[in-house]
Amino acid sequence: MLSLDDALQRLVAGSRALALTQTETLSTFEAHGRVLAQDVLSVLDVPPADNTSMDGYALRAADVPAAGTVLAVSQRIPAGVVGAPLVAGTAARVFTGAQVPPGADAVVMQEQCEAMAGEGAGGNDGKGGAGLGNVRVLAVPTAGQWVRRRGEDVRAGAVALTRGSRLTPQALGLAASVGAGTLRVLRRPRVAVFSTGDELVMPGEPLRPGAIYNRTRFTLRGLLQAAGCEVRDFGIVPDRLEATREALRAAAAGCDLIVTSGGVSVGEEDHLRPAVMAEGRLENWQVAMKPGKPLAFGAVRRGNGSNGANGAAGSAAGEAANEALFVGLPGNPVSSFVTFVLCVSTVLRAIQGLPTALPRPLPLKAAFDWPRPDKRREFLRVRLNAQGEVELFDNQSSGVLTSAVWADGLVDNPASQAITRGDTVRYLPLSELVAR
Repeated sequence: MLSLDDALQRLVAGSRALALTQTETLSTFEAHGRVLAQDVLSVLDVPPADNTSMDGYALRAADVPAAGTVLAVSQRIPAGVVGAPLVAGTAARVFTGAQVPPGADAVVMQEQCEAMAGEGAGGNDGKGGAGLGNVRVLAVPTAGQWVRRRGEDVRAGAVALTRGSRLTPQALGLAASVGAGTLRVLRRPRVAVFSTGDELVMPGEPLRPGAIYNRTRFTLRGLLQAAGCEVRDFGIVPDRLEATREALRAAAAGCDLIVTSGGVSVGEEDHLRPAVMAEGRLENWQVAMKPGKPLAFGAVRRGNGSNGANGAAGSAAGEAANEALFVGLPGNPVSSFVTFVLCVSTVLRAIQGLPTALPRPLPLKAAFDWPRPDKRREFLRVRLNAQGEVELFDNQSSGVLTSAVWADGLVDNPASQAITRGDTVRYLPLSELVAR
């Protein structure tokens, strides 16, 4: 059998040639989850001027040699108002986010100050000048306290976000802070998904004898959407060779990747394997992992000779663009789910130019015993408890989808390794695997 690490290396190597190149420009509002196609440069210093991180008084630290010093309040500066240069021996009333006036080098928070006659708690009206009274400073300040310096976050001209990074909510906030109203991003991966099997019925339809509801289709579609893909669902394909070949041709015509579940074995009713081989190429692997093991990887030709979904042309890149990648997952629902988050996610990251390594596991204590390990590398469905340990779902069968719903992570357990309560195990959060 092939080790999981070797399988992942082969998946990455076989996917790189189909790396996406087409880009589009989106409003920064609409770019969450997308992959940057070019660096984002800052057009300004962030922050653009020294400003205060506290409500209080801006002053010169040298003007307050001792606690209890009284200073005249010379101006009032709310956020959005530019103050005048600070007169020596005075203080400026400032509010969080307001610019620190030239000449001031510190801010004393209002809790450490006492407003005196004439300096009420009036509204944020921006008015300054005479009549603002005095302030008694109850603590000796140090230069720089509670002052956010100009450019301390990002300098003008600096790279704020790098090409090839995925846009998280915080990355979008940074893009906005440096003035990027639009972003150049890779287009979404286009992924086809379909099911094969005359026994499959859609939920809501009568369940005839011998039939089952098509649950894996919903799981795969949801996983692809969570990964930021443009999903093209080709439905349930009849268990006939020509119908399967026709579905593959239609899927390959406009997609980068085709994902299916089950049907790639050598049984008389399994038409997917011969159909893919007739329309392209296929390798059937036995991966030393549980749940999982059967995994098919290959590609389907685009029969019209076009450059396909990627728009690449010429030499090896052009040839690769005339194919859509194919991944055939195991048929059992948990096997399909686990193999997707480990393997298909890696393929999707490879074609988007993202790092392909699995997330680094967290070392946590086991709140369970696992005395009879498998000879394959296991991925056990677990979840964190209130003590920060991981608990095991009782039934680890590959057909029990409830285990994947209950779990918030997987324990990556080496082959043949028993687990005793209190042992340190390798915990992989599903949140990082599903949409990494």
